[in-house]
Amino acid sequence: MTTASLYQHLPDYLNADLIAAQVQSALAEDLGKGDLTAALIPAGTQASAIIISREAAILCGCAWAQQCFAQLDRSIQLEWLVKDGDRVVPNQALVHIHGDARAMLSAERPALNFLQTLSAVATHTRRYVDAISGLPTQILDTRKTLPGLRLAQKYAVLAGGGANQRLALYDGILIKENHIAAAGSIAAVLEAAFAMRSTDNIQIEVETLDELQQALDAGATSILLDNFTLEDLRKAVAINQKQALLEASGNVDLTTVRAIAETGVDRISIGALTKNIQALDLSMRIEMPFQKLNKT
Repeated sequence: MTTASLYQHLPDYLNADLIAAQVQSALAEDLGKGDLTAALIPAGTQASAIIISREAAILCGCAWAQQCFAQLDRSIQLEWLVKDGDRVVPNQALVHIHGDARAMLSAERPALNFLQTLSAVATHTRRYVDAISGLPTQILDTRKTLPGLRLAQKYAVLAGGGANQRLALYDGILIKENHIAAAGSIAAVLEAAFAMRSTDNIQIEVETLDELQQALDAGATSILLDNFTLEDLRKAVAINQKQALLEASGNVDLTTVRAIAETGVDRISIGALTKNIQALDLSMRIEMPFQKLNKT
């Protein structure tokens, strides 16, 4: 896989410059004034290394890892054997790395951090997607993301087969109970939202079947059903009659997600995709003894 191909399938909200900026921040956080341990290696030493997966997973984060090495030494070569979205198995080689040993060792932890975190999101997402296999319902993320990694984590959800909810507060309107209370009623807050004409992405959260009917009567086209029971989800789908897009949220885990999808809702949003994750177990290993560059 070429370096250019790492960026070919990114969503519109991500590009090489944004990824480079995230990596630059991560490297600055880790390196500070310099890597004291890597300085123990003689300058000019060349090495080869390999990154290996220690468990089954969905890989994600190749572009971020690539940037970690490239920003420290552009001459480091990476030969990727997999791509984002690929299933990997224990002890599978992911990438071969060749170049300056000092730079390689300094980039190791930030590169693994990105790969471990984003692969964890992609893997967790795929578990939910697989759990509702054969049903038309979409699995969506939320804004419950790690600070500074919002767009990266949302991309990882895509790599795992999920879909993105709104990216951020600027990317759409989600009217929740406090907005309704402040505006006075469901009808009033929806009227205000439609009058803004700043976005077509307008969703309102309801907590009861009565509130659902109020939202439909007020012209809602996207409704979030918050913590509905399975019985009430089925009733909501019947009441809705495909007037609005219905999204279920709350009390969703791998033991309940299929039953929720079987009620007929269009989407299920799950905060756990990006906030309740366990980093993928990866390892970077030097494959050959350090070799000093020949100087002429």
